[in-house]
Amino acid sequence: MFYSHDSVGLGHVRRNLVLAHALANQLPGLTGRPVTGILITGTSHAPGFPAPEGWDWVLLPGIGKSPAGYLPRNLSLPMDQLVSLRSRLLQGVLAGFRPDLVIVDRHATGVHRELEGALRHARAAGPVRVVLGLREVLDAPGPAFSEWARFGGARMVKSLFDAIWVYGDPAVHDPVASGEIPFSLRKLIRYTGYLAAGRPSVSGTSCMDGPYVMTTVGGGSDGHALARIAVAAPLPAGLGHLVVAGPQMPTKEYEDLVRHARPGVKVVPALDDVVFHLRHAAAVVAMGGYNTVCEIMSTSVPALIVPRTESRAEQRIRANSLATAGYLEQHEISTLTPEILAEWLDTRRGTTVDRRRAVLDGLIRVPQLAAGLLGPAVAAGIAADEAAVSALEVPAAAKGSAARVAV
Repeated sequence: MFYSHDSVGLGHVRRNLVLAHALANQLPGLTGRPVTGILITGTSHAPGFPAPEGWDWVLLPGIGKSPAGYLPRNLSLPMDQLVSLRSRLLQGVLAGFRPDLVIVDRHATGVHRELEGALRHARAAGPVRVVLGLREVLDAPGPAFSEWARFGGARMVKSLFDAIWVYGDPAVHDPVASGEIPFSLRKLIRYTGYLAAGRPSVSGTSCMDGPYVMTTVGGGSDGHALARIAVAAPLPAGLGHLVVAGPQMPTKEYEDLVRHARPGVKVVPALDDVVFHLRHAAAVVAMGGYNTVCEIMSTSVPALIVPRTESRAEQRIRANSLATAGYLEQHEISTLTPEILAEWLDTRRGTTVDRRRAVLDGLIRVPQLAAGLLGPAVAAGIAADEAAVSALEVPAAAKGSAARVAV
């Protein structure tokens, strides 16, 4: 079972989804058992992405984020009632599905600790392994430390989690050394490398008629400023510009992009195959979200990162770390103009960047780590299933169907 709270953007659920595909493809060969799974999410956009075969979605009532903190996205309920509702749903899913492995993205106990009770009940009920999955950059050390303290800190993590997987390369950025993760948790940590290499390209079809550069702003909820500069950037003759606004960009902002787009600029809300279009672009401009950066790192295409300036310092830290390592370039949105962007695109198109020194094989490493954790849990679960089947005198043909890994 994967959990992501999903208050802003699509980063959490997209990261869990690419990991779900990796586990579905690789765990059967590593454990000798088929895999079934549930993706728990708080964004209604998530079921629009294809889940692996044998997997399904559970959609929690949505939450949003304001300067004052979390709040209900749609329901007219006080926040404490919404958290209570989500908590009961989470406990019901874990108790009913009985996963062998739970992977929690970023927030160890969810919004206002909504996941904590469900995890404690699951651990008390039987063999289960619980992992905290963290992107390689959390935030500036001060806010990151405060966040750990709010949900119980290192002691709570040690009581609930068997491992912490950091989806990055410590040679590029080490969140323990930077103070973003408590030093006392270091023994639980395994660095997986970036979830980059092996991201599937599914369509093999371009929506552009000829050579093009590309700008993408992730989910799009806070990407209008960069996209607005991109659609206004002058283009050399014969070169198109694909601007991906993101499915969460407000309609009025999207319409503004279409209205102000220069000739040769194509604005789309989303793509069926982002990876394919990134690989075939002459140059890429993007914000600094984790998933977009991983998709870029899986290519040799030159990239300019224009990080988010609001909320967390995460994207700035990521962009600076990767620029220092020589894997991409960065520019502040406050000083970026259409003319500056046009010059960068023109000088970088047709060049390549060697990113092979970075550890990019997290989508291979994570299934290996999962198989290592699941060994004892799966064996115990299979024994329990087979004992239950024997007690009910189910025909032998049905016994094999009981033995599977639930994620």
